[in-house]
Amino acid sequence: MTIVRRPKPNLDPGIASCLTAVIEPSVGLNVVDLGLIYKANCSGREIAVALTMTSPASPLREFIVDEVKAKLANRYRDSSSIAVELVWQPPWDADLITDRGCEQLGRPISDP
Repeated sequence: MTIVRRPKPNLDPGIASCLTAVIEPSVGLNVVDLGLIYKANCSGREIAVALTMTSPASPLREFIVDEVKAKLANRYRDSSSIAVELVWQPPWDADLITDRGCEQLGRPISDP
């Protein structure tokens, strides 16, 4: 199966780097490269993240949300607010996996 790329979300590089430490256990890939992070930005001392799961029925959603919050709180100790929102639109699909994630999964990559 060839994965066709959707436009990548514009993520704050520092936040994205921090969140690569959060692994989705059932896939074994970090949440950034898996394409679960839809928004990651910082405004002043406030951090906002929107993420999804590979499936709304994922039993790991609370675990992953808690891990995201913990990693951000540890890295950004001076933040006044860390908001992590679980979203379902647009639904996740394999097109959201980054090139690096595709390589780690051994999947071919195709540009749109």
